[in-house]
Amino acid sequence: MQTTTGLAKRNCSFIFLSAALICSVFLSSISGIGTSRAQTAAAEQIVVTGEEVPSAYGAPPGFSRSRFSNLTKAYVLPPGGVYAGLIYEGDAFRDGPPDHLFTEEVEVGLPHRFGVAFELSQERFNGDFQNKSFSIEARYALADWNKIPLNPTLFAEYKFGTGRILHEERPPEGEMAVEEMVRRRHLNLEAFDEEAEMESEKKPDMPDAYEFRLLLAEDFGDRIEWAMNWFFEQEIGFDRGREWGFAQSAMIPLWLEHERLKAGVEMLYRNFTDKDTRGDPTHSFVIGPTIAWKPTRNSRLDVSPLFGCTDDSPRAQVFVVFSMLFGPGGETEAEAPASTRNR
Repeated sequence: MQTTTGLAKRNCSFIFLSAALICSVFLSSISGIGTSRAQTAAAEQIVVTGEEVPSAYGAPPGFSRSRFSNLTKAYVLPPGGVYAGLIYEGDAFRDGPPDHLFTEEVEVGLPHRFGVAFELSQERFNGDFQNKSFSIEARYALADWNKIPLNPTLFAEYKFGTGRILHEERPPEGEMAVEEMVRRRHLNLEAFDEEAEMESEKKPDMPDAYEFRLLLAEDFGDRIEWAMNWFFEQEIGFDRGREWGFAQSAMIPLWLEHERLKAGVEMLYRNFTDKDTRGDPTHSFVIGPTIAWKPTRNSRLDVSPLFGCTDDSPRAQVFVVFSMLFGPGGETEAEAPASTRNR
């Protein structure tokens, strides 16, 4: 137990030191924001053209499309803007079969810095496929862009469980996972229909859950864009699973015309417990590169291969998001975002 505890402590130390290092690199540039904002205040009103939707309350294009990267969301859509996305998440666990999650998302920008969204998720795991959940989201930006440091945005979500729990959040025990894989794949021992039905009935229903997030975002100079999401999720019923953590992304435009191509790095830390393990949480931390490509003005493809850094993490996670953005279009008279003025 002392060895396990020591390993968990070293994992936690590694996670937070990594996060602190990356945060310090980007947030150390905040001292120069005051000068930049003073110049912004003096900038003349110009006509911004060529973007797929108008700027969201003065935000740069990268922060005006709801989803900043595969792991992070940022700020809000402009009023009348509509975001539609197809999201894939693949988890390759250290033991056992992989998990595949498919999500369809639609978000609408409302006046006064509000937004609402709807998500429908399906899951495929170990031969089973199901509708997993349906969720309703709302978010509110506290002020116009760059009026408050890091542009905080409040996010709330309620998830309706529509399927069953196909696997536990905690990593499966190695011997049990290997035995199951051998039974199903190598020996081809498939359960009879009656047994499969009984096995399905034993799987508990997916509980409802609520989630709150604090969305932070900032652009540093003309090149670096950064977003961070802190989140807390609580299941209602069953084993009352509880999860908190953060996701962080930083991206640099490589092809400046309409921000056609971006690359960067992102990470995700998750701390999970249930009613029986409040004092023994799992610590999952993944990190890796991310790339975003816009084949057209309205569409964007994001790909992020991430790699686990702790024993509780998946061996690898892959996120792929294809999204379309629609809005009022045309020209919009507004103050040009700082990241576009010198292009």
